[in-house]
Formats: sequence, C-alpha cells, structure tokens
Amino acid sequence: MLTTTQDLYTIMQERKSVRKYDPTFKITQAQLEEIISEATSAPSSSNLQPWRFLVIQDDATKKELRGIANDQEQIETCSAVIAVLGDAEMYKNVEKIYTQNVAEGHMGEEQKNTMIKNTNYLYPSAPLEILKNVATFDAGLISMQLMLIAKEKGFDTVTMGGFDKEKFTKRFELPQNLFPIVLIAIGKGAAPAYGSSRLPLSDIARFI
Repeated sequence: MLTTTQDLYTIMQERKSVRKYDPTFKITQAQLEEIISEATSAPSSSNLQPWRFLVIQDDATKKELRGIANDQEQIETCSAVIAVLGDAEMYKNVEKIYTQNVAEGHMGEEQKNTMIKNTNYLYPSAPLEILKNVATFDAGLISMQLMLIAKEKGFDTVTMGGFDKEKFTKRFELPQNLFPIVLIAIGKGAAPAYGSSRLPLSDIARFI
C-alpha cells in the first residue's frame, strides 16, 4: 500500500526496464492475479475496459514464445509473460459494466441507460481501425499502471512491442475480436537495468 505521495515518485523513478531475470524465481499465480486486478483501476474510454490478458507461466511455452518475440532472452528467463490484448468488441460488455455501476452505487438508472444508448450508437458502427486505436490507447494506460504496481510489490518488468503479432495470434488461437498489443515480462531482476536520460521539459512541453 502506498502511504505517501513521495512513495509514488520513488516507485516511478526506480521502475526500470529490466532484461536480465533470475530464471529460478517464480511469482505465484495468486500474486499475478492480484497485480492485474489492482491495475484494472486504470481509466478507459467510456469505461469499456477493452484490455484482456494472456498470462504465460509455462516454461516450454515461454521458450516457444521467445522465437516469436525476436529471440528476446527475458521472454524465457522471467517468471511470467503478461500478454496485453485489446478487444475490438469491447462495447458488447456495456450493459454488464453499467449495470454493475448502478449496483455499486456509482450512478442511477437514467445515467446508465444514457451511457448504454450512446455506446451502442457510437461504437458498433465505428471503423475497426478506430476501435483498435481506442483499445491500444487504453491498454497503454493499464500496462503502465501494472508495471508500477509490480514494482511496488518488489518485482521487475519490461514491456515489449517487438514480436510477430500475426504468429502470436495464430499460436494462441486468438478470436477475431482480440489482438495482441504488448508483452510484459515480470520477475526478479538478475542484473541492474540500464539508466536512461530524458529530454528536457523545454523540448517536450509548450505552455500558452
């Protein structure tokens, strides 16, 4: 549990992309479930939560995945690989989501009905490219949150976009509505991560 604002800043600074892992260290499924569950507090477009996860713990499967992911060592030596997927049909959960919102006291029936109506009007007719862009953006939000939570719990991570998405989709038999976005290796680092510089604020921000 974070107790002060400074704790968050410390975690943000200490989280680095670790590529060397202790292959003997194993994170339990219960721990992985807790990390992912806590990460789902991330925001998403219309609260449709288009993220899905395929968690790969089996050593033989990780070794096979390494061949799909440009032979990146961390795929095989980490404790688990969390594949973050996007659901292009996220809008099909709208009634379930907003019914739960009412049940938990977050909104009333009138607001629920309005949100469901608006979602069913906008999303099903949107081009697939737009739906994938929405899911990809939201996946980025939850991925960063997941990695910070993992660091707070003492684990190391690295996110990877360099893998053959077509081969991944075929190997893991993803349905048509799901598509892979990033892979997150998680485990216990066996070597320090490289440091990295950041552009100065004057190069990236403009105040008007």
